[in-house]
Amino acid sequence: MPAHPSAPGDRLTQAWLNRGFLAWLLWPVSLLMRLIVAVRRAAYGLGLLRSEHPGAPVIVVGNVVAGGAGKTPTVIAIVRHLQARGFRPGVVSRGYGRTGRDCREVTPDSPPELSGDEPLLVRRATGAPVFVATRRAEAARALCAAHPETDVIVCDDGLQHLALRRDVEICVFDERGVGNGFLLPAGPLREPWPRSADLVLNTFETPGSAPTVPGFTARRALADRAVRADGSDLPLSALRGRQLLALAGIARPQAFFRMLQARGVVPLVVQALPDHYDFSSWLWPSDAGMEVICTEKDALKLWPRHPQVWAVPLELTPEPAFFEALDRRLDATLSSRHGHQTS
Repeated sequence: MPAHPSAPGDRLTQAWLNRGFLAWLLWPVSLLMRLIVAVRRAAYGLGLLRSEHPGAPVIVVGNVVAGGAGKTPTVIAIVRHLQARGFRPGVVSRGYGRTGRDCREVTPDSPPELSGDEPLLVRRATGAPVFVATRRAEAARALCAAHPETDVIVCDDGLQHLALRRDVEICVFDERGVGNGFLLPAGPLREPWPRSADLVLNTFETPGSAPTVPGFTARRALADRAVRADGSDLPLSALRGRQLLALAGIARPQAFFRMLQARGVVPLVVQALPDHYDFSSWLWPSDAGMEVICTEKDALKLWPRHPQVWAVPLELTPEPAFFEALDRRLDATLSSRHGHQTS
């Protein structure tokens, strides 16, 4: 694979993996972050800041590490699992990267700039009702009002959003683990680890990898087929040897490029773009024979202008023991007279 441009922030991301000079230089600033996190959590614990519960059990899927660790694929896997059990789950999200700050329902044809790319991906992948709002508690209220049949709420990325009380907390990690163990900006942590969490899920590209943090494991892998906007598809293996430009506007674009290469799809050119990139200024390659392949998340924003782009869905498969543990906790919550707990 040819050399590719580094994604923004690569130098800092690398610094977060070990306690080198840059990490120690930023360490005093991270102490302020630690203080802010502690004061904020204490304020919620003492009732100085208000939190609320929407009534239906809440499963929060988040992480303590900055950058993508597989939260949204985990949400999709959990929603599908709940649906298979006969539940009627709904999803709430902040909708990071969208232009508005209002509370709205995400429909299959919602513009990604208004709904956010990840909520739209969840809606299309699961068919479950999805609401976005700056305050996830507001999104949960709107979800329950519009869809009173909702019996479980899954919150995509809300581990630090303490205004929404939750019944089950799931913390997701990838191969990086906790990095150098420092808080932002000296390290990747949003809050100190270890912290309490009901379930920990480690997601890996390589089968059989040992958990980075004690907990369960899940396999991240590309789907066997690439798809276009019109629903046409072909085996991913059919793209081997073709003139391809691969692009990824996700938190860790190199992970997508690695997974393509592992499947024998070696692009001529790759483009690493910022997470949630809107593609408004992106230009189609000048080479007339070049095809474009990207993540499913990026395709939602590219397809309205370039429906011929190939997208490869990311599939996440947790080990069965993870769902067994989730079921036990959810069933215990449902059988409880109170139905929820405070943060």
